[in-house]
Amino acid sequence: MDAGSEADVPRLSARAGARSWRGPRRRHPALFTVVCAAIAALVLAACSSSTSTPSASSSGAGKVSGTVVVFAATSLTDAFNKIGAQFEKAHPGVTVKFNYNGSSSLATSITQGAPADVFASAAPANMKTVTDAGDAAGTPQVFTRNTGEIMVEKGNPKKIKDLANPAIKVAVCAPEVPCGAVATAIFKNAGVTVKPVSEETNVGGVVTKVTLGEVDAGIVYVTDVKESEGKAIGVPIPASQNDITEYPIAQVKGAPNATGAKAFISYVLGPDGQKVLASFGFLPPG
Repeated sequence: MDAGSEADVPRLSARAGARSWRGPRRRHPALFTVVCAAIAALVLAACSSSTSTPSASSSGAGKVSGTVVVFAATSLTDAFNKIGAQFEKAHPGVTVKFNYNGSSSLATSITQGAPADVFASAAPANMKTVTDAGDAAGTPQVFTRNTGEIMVEKGNPKKIKDLANPAIKVAVCAPEVPCGAVATAIFKNAGVTVKPVSEETNVGGVVTKVTLGEVDAGIVYVTDVKESEGKAIGVPIPASQNDITEYPIAQVKGAPNATGAKAFISYVLGPDGQKVLASFGFLPPG
């Protein structure tokens, strides 16, 4: 209360010299004011500290936890396995589960309601399937690119340089699969007609056919050749005939672990994720 208020002023009785209030004989208004100011400053500081410092519950609001489910193109398998391991190490207690398959199959699964947090497609066309269905949260971002290469048996015993020879048994991906679209574009650019003996649902199937000797050659990604070192080798395709595909990534709408999805996508797009992708032969986003 203010030092000059009526309640603090001693009242005199009608009789001179007689006091009805038996408080201290002398007040020290200057000292009282200083003490009040000091107390007020301490109260304000405490209030400021309590509002600026997040509580234990609020500081953990954006913390990554639980399981992050990632639907990813088969060609990303080795690179994403490494990225997933690093992500888990950066977020103790978090588990990343991958579902690898052809991007078209994954897109169909997502639009049919399969639970997933993240979708990493090997081509924009399959991501468009998801976005057109309204099943992507936000705008997909291109995180890497890839290009085609001819895969042949180790040592290239048939001395394959191109696929124009009809006697060569060739495996490709089905046309609706990203690696199949790349193969179609390569054949068109090269001006050759290739009749494959096998059309696989994902690029892993082509790799298996070649490494097991079931076919003479296959159109895969350069990253697949790099991952299969020791089992197969690659025959480069001239840049004028080759095709490049972009890989977009997005959070799935209604993701069970939205916080984890955002964090994983951020990691893939960040320097650590990009370093891993480059080490497996993937091209930068551009």
